[in-house]
Amino acid sequence: MNRDALADFLVRHREALRPGDVGLSAGVRRRAPGLRREEVAQLAVMSTDYYTRLEQRRGPQPSTQMLGSISRALRLTPDERDYLYRVAGHSAPDRAAMTDYVAPGLLRVLDRLTDTPAFIIDALGQTLVQNDPARALLGDASGLTGWERSGIYRWFLHAEQERWRYPEDDRDRQSRAQVASLRAAYGRMGPRSRAGELVRELTGLSQEFTQLWEAHEVSRRFEDHKVLIHPEIGQIEVDCQALFTEDESQVLLVLTAPPRSEAASKLTLLAVLGTQEFAAGQG
Repeated sequence: MNRDALADFLVRHREALRPGDVGLSAGVRRRAPGLRREEVAQLAVMSTDYYTRLEQRRGPQPSTQMLGSISRALRLTPDERDYLYRVAGHSAPDRAAMTDYVAPGLLRVLDRLTDTPAFIIDALGQTLVQNDPARALLGDASGLTGWERSGIYRWFLHAEQERWRYPEDDRDRQSRAQVASLRAAYGRMGPRSRAGELVRELTGLSQEFTQLWEAHEVSRRFEDHKVLIHPEIGQIEVDCQALFTEDESQVLLVLTAPPRSEAASKLTLLAVLGTQEFAAGQG
């Protein structure tokens, strides 16, 4: 671990960012244009003390999980992220197998979407990052680990927890769409990839998945219009817009509704209340 190189790298990249680059308000009395240490720590979901010690060359060797979080917080490119891993004493992760990296371009767009549900997933349906309205509508996925991060995995193995968010008459179509999306990723990534691992995992545990997998349906297109169910607000009709990275390994999904519609009013309520409980549900 090269403490000097690590500290210098973190400081330079933190100072190069502006609050608006990461969706934060500049506020008042900001003496320096770059991000504060506590802001980077907040974005990386770690303590300010831990991050500060890294910049001061006195922290412990960060884990690969911590480095992944810092990479997202500092909006590092893949090459910059690889360098960060190496100076911290780790091998650069396999880009084909990485599950914690988020494309900076998609993050910049997501940072500006504060009043409508938006989230980024990878080719295996793993939620990489969500904004507050998305967490309020779809649940907070930040604490999930392993295959539990994949919406495809949860759809077939935790049906009771996942499928209630969709109307009953739409669930069969959703099942086919989940499998068709994984089939597309499997074809692109190959049987020895993480897509292949997920297929083998689901084939051994879900008969429904196995039957749909044998149908060989392939699709990467997200449904343009869908109905989602919130436990307090009820059904919300939304349009889904998808923005892919160039290699189509990640996609930003944005859920919107026509202006002045009932659904738009419900999305506004979500944005205001976030993940707080509604007063009617607290009795």
